[in-house]
Amino acid sequence: MAYPLAKQIMTGTLYVIGVGPGDPELLTLKAVRILKTVPCLCVPKGREEGSSLALSIVEGIVDLKGKDIIQAFFPMKKTGALERKRDSAATADDELEGRWNETVLNILKRLNQGIDVAFITIGDPSIYSTFFYLYDRLLALAPQIRIEIIPGVSSITAAAARAGISLGLADEKIAILPATYAGDLRTIISEFDTIVLMKVYKVFDQVVRSLNETGLLDNSTYISKAGMREEAVIRNLKDVKKDDLNYFSLIIIRKHSKL
Repeated sequence: MAYPLAKQIMTGTLYVIGVGPGDPELLTLKAVRILKTVPCLCVPKGREEGSSLALSIVEGIVDLKGKDIIQAFFPMKKTGALERKRDSAATADDELEGRWNETVLNILKRLNQGIDVAFITIGDPSIYSTFFYLYDRLLALAPQIRIEIIPGVSSITAAAARAGISLGLADEKIAILPATYAGDLRTIISEFDTIVLMKVYKVFDQVVRSLNETGLLDNSTYISKAGMREEAVIRNLKDVKKDDLNYFSLIIIRKHSKL
């Protein structure tokens, strides 16, 4: 497939903006300033017919009237880090590849016209962010591209703040893991003082069993939808019901203190 856009002079800037976990008031001043002035937003979402949580956060504080909105649909499918290496063959699912490439070309088209674009992402762009599935593709097609990454409040720090938990003190070690890694939780617990398990909703029962076996069930807190209206902080994992489990959930385990 030919990419004529790559040979053009890039005049627009791509801003990658972390919009925080859900509360519009957690947007940084820099994020708000750029979002108010940029003419085009690229909005990722997991379902084609669904709405975008990231966009709803921005709408809570920025007037989007008259802005060009690129709807970037990314199916919720697991991909590995190896699939994003520049020197590796394209191994991701064909549908994902097509969607990523479509979004990249939509962004480059506007940048080549001198239009600045803001790609918005929940939380912080550097932590499990959708954007980095596009990053290498953008650089491969337009090495001269100007990209500025604006950090945001992550769900990890927001959850710890809402629960009143210190993630680390002095020389304590912190591990941040997708909950699907919970099968090796014993090893992680032996090496780290604080463990944050992300997106625990699918393996919650397995995690509870492991924590019970290691004697750390009472040292664990479940937080879901931190910063959103439906936020829940549950300090006794035995009190977590099926209806409490959702995609925007995590567990913080503090090995040396009761939470």
